Amino acid sequence: MGNPPSTAKSSSMVDRDGKSKEKDPLVVCFGEMLIDFVPTVGGVSLAEAPAFKKAPGGAPANVAVGIARLGGSAAFVGKVGDDEFGHMLSDILKQNNVDNSGVCFDSKARTALAFVTLRADGEREFMFFRNPSADMLLRESELNKDLLKKASVFHYGSVSLIEEPCRSTQLAAMKIAKKAGCILSYDPNLRLALWPSPQAAKKEIMSIWDQADIIKISEEEISFLTDGADPYDDNVVLKKLFYPNVKLLLVTEGSEGCRYYTKEFKGKVGGVKVNCIDTTGAGDAFVSGLLNSFSADLNLHKDEKKLREALLFANACGALTVTERGAIPALPTKEAVIQVLPKVEA
Repeated sequence: MGNPPSTAKSSSMVDRDGKSKEKDPLVVCFGEMLIDFVPTVGGVSLAEAPAFKKAPGGAPANVAVGIARLGGSAAFVGKVGDDEFGHMLSDILKQNNVDNSGVCFDSKARTALAFVTLRADGEREFMFFRNPSADMLLRESELNKDLLKKASVFHYGSVSLIEEPCRSTQLAAMKIAKKAGCILSYDPNLRLALWPSPQAAKKEIMSIWDQADIIKISEEEISFLTDGADPYDDNVVLKKLFYPNVKLLLVTEGSEGCRYYTKEFKGKVGGVKVNCIDTTGAGDAFVSGLLNSFSADLNLHKDEKKLREALLFANACGALTVTERGAIPALPTKEAVIQVLPKVEA
């Protein structure tokens, strides 16, 4: 391996002996990778859809591909079935320049499937096939620990917390990454249909809240996690969700942009207006845009001007993704994002 490109800065870390060391700006994403089936026409329920288009998906995998497509360095850790779809997904990671050395295959479980639609009333509808799927069966012994230790940012969600053994594996991976000096990035990515109950979802999602450095949530997730409190009230966010450990808390508002909260400042960055076709993957594209910037500058949250620039870029990533169907197929390149940036003011 040669030196990293001059455009990518190494992230300074301090190891357990107190010695400074350099890490490349690698983002390792942990969790589920699956096949999304998206209706070939918009604005219909799953039952009304005449046909479906197969698209690779799964929030952590989407983020990894999004980062790589922007020119960043990303890896994925997870498990798929030892089947046609599983090998296809692993190959898609490789084709998109994502390190897939953390992908495991299970011969006894299938790759997860999800049918996703945006109905005419604007509501997303999900139907999942996981009983159990391979991603739920990842064990700690199967983790690529060297890959985790190399990361400057470790990104994960909450879907992996639903069932054992994957729950314990995620907690172990977080511990390994944290010990190696990684920034921990958390997108709860609430999918209530997968949880045994809303109470179980809230309990598990919040159980790892105090370990993350960066947290990205939506308005709906704020309402859910705060038992119906106003998601637009800064006091609600700061008192109920901004824990002392958090370096950066982000609230995405779809086409309206996002809000940001740090210990020193808070604000809002407007969205990028586009013609929306399918919102699948928009939040993941936003995260990939942010983490691509963050992995190259781990102090981004301390400089409000730089943070706002990074968030405008992330908003544009999310916006471009909704102009096509599916998640991974719609994730933008850095060049495409830069083209739409001048049209919008922060």
